[in-house]
Amino acid sequence: MFDLDNITAEPVQENDLEEVVMGLIINSGQARSLAYMALKQAKQGDFETARATMEQSRIALSEAHRVQTQLIESDEGEGKMKVSLVLVHAQDHLMTSMLARELVAELIELHEKVQ
Repeated sequence: MFDLDNITAEPVQENDLEEVVMGLIINSGQARSLAYMALKQAKQGDFETARATMEQSRIALSEAHRVQTQLIESDEGEGKMKVSLVLVHAQDHLMTSMLARELVAELIELHEKVQ
């Protein structure tokens, strides 16, 4: 699902961390919202629009994943990154969105088979 070969990471300065974390939350939330919108479209029988909406969701999730990769790489496995409640919240958003997209994709496929 992710194009991991094309993800590039840039070091994150500590004072930029809040902005980066907010980007993770925003993109993850957008991906999840678009996935559920696609499910609604599929339930209405509009599978072409649902597929296009799922593609938008994929793009938003890829951006969120890029941000996560940036955070991980800037930490370099050394615990340099200050872990905060907001960062944990952002990670939760990302994981929830990834799971939602996977399940919604399966549900859309089922709706298409039924119709």
